Amino acid sequence: MSAPERIPPRSVTTADLLAHGELTVRGRIREASNAALFCTVAYEGQEASCVYKPVAGERPLWDFPDGTLAGREVAAYEVSEATGWQLVPPTVLRDGPYGEGMCQLWIDVVPDGELLALVDDEEPGPGWKAIGLAEVGEGRTALLVHADDERLRRLAVLDAVINNADRKGGHLLPAEGGRLYGIDHGVTFNVDDKLRTLLWGWAGEPLTDEAVRVLGTLKETLKDGGALAGRLAGLITPAEIDATRARVDALLASGRHPEPGGEWPAIPWPPV
Repeated sequence: MSAPERIPPRSVTTADLLAHGELTVRGRIREASNAALFCTVAYEGQEASCVYKPVAGERPLWDFPDGTLAGREVAAYEVSEATGWQLVPPTVLRDGPYGEGMCQLWIDVVPDGELLALVDDEEPGPGWKAIGLAEVGEGRTALLVHADDERLRRLAVLDAVINNADRKGGHLLPAEGGRLYGIDHGVTFNVDDKLRTLLWGWAGEPLTDEAVRVLGTLKETLKDGGALAGRLAGLITPAEIDATRARVDALLASGRHPEPGGEWPAIPWPPV
């Protein structure tokens, strides 16, 4: 009798690991404004570090309904994946030790040069884009600049699409292989214009050809019955999905990076 055919073990994806693994809380990330727990997650012999943000630990916000921040974090990941840029770490919505919440792969930061800087000059130097003037103490101001980096430029487009109200410097994570991730996307997808970011350096400039192609893809997949529209359903409201479609349409119509609107603070505080 022949030996039974050996079935190879199923490959465990990062999404499987995050969604189905056993979460073990190791500590709390105290810098976070909402409850953010550093955890390990283990599943079928695989283990990774992650961040778990339970809905029960969200602080109420006047302009975002209670208990929705975790879903917005996952929605930002889904849009990021649809762009093909993979700018947001893998993120899922799941039950955990403190109830439902978002679970996101932990990213180890590696040295990658400066992305933000303060300079005493009136204009940014080569390789830098101006954000605005910042007070640095004793009545002195300096020019806040960010790197003229294609990864940041892609993130600026993503933020415009998801209406990110809190893109701070501390939310930029350089990783191995030259990758750059953005994190902390709980205050996104509002139907009102709330874009607040440090990445204003390209404001009013034409979008890159790559960005236009990506936005065209988003437009298609956000249509009723589209794959991305289906994945966003249940994470954000139908009105917020419609507002996302409208922002994509507006970007394609203008062909330019958005500019500060003036009715909402353009730069988050604190900026880092």
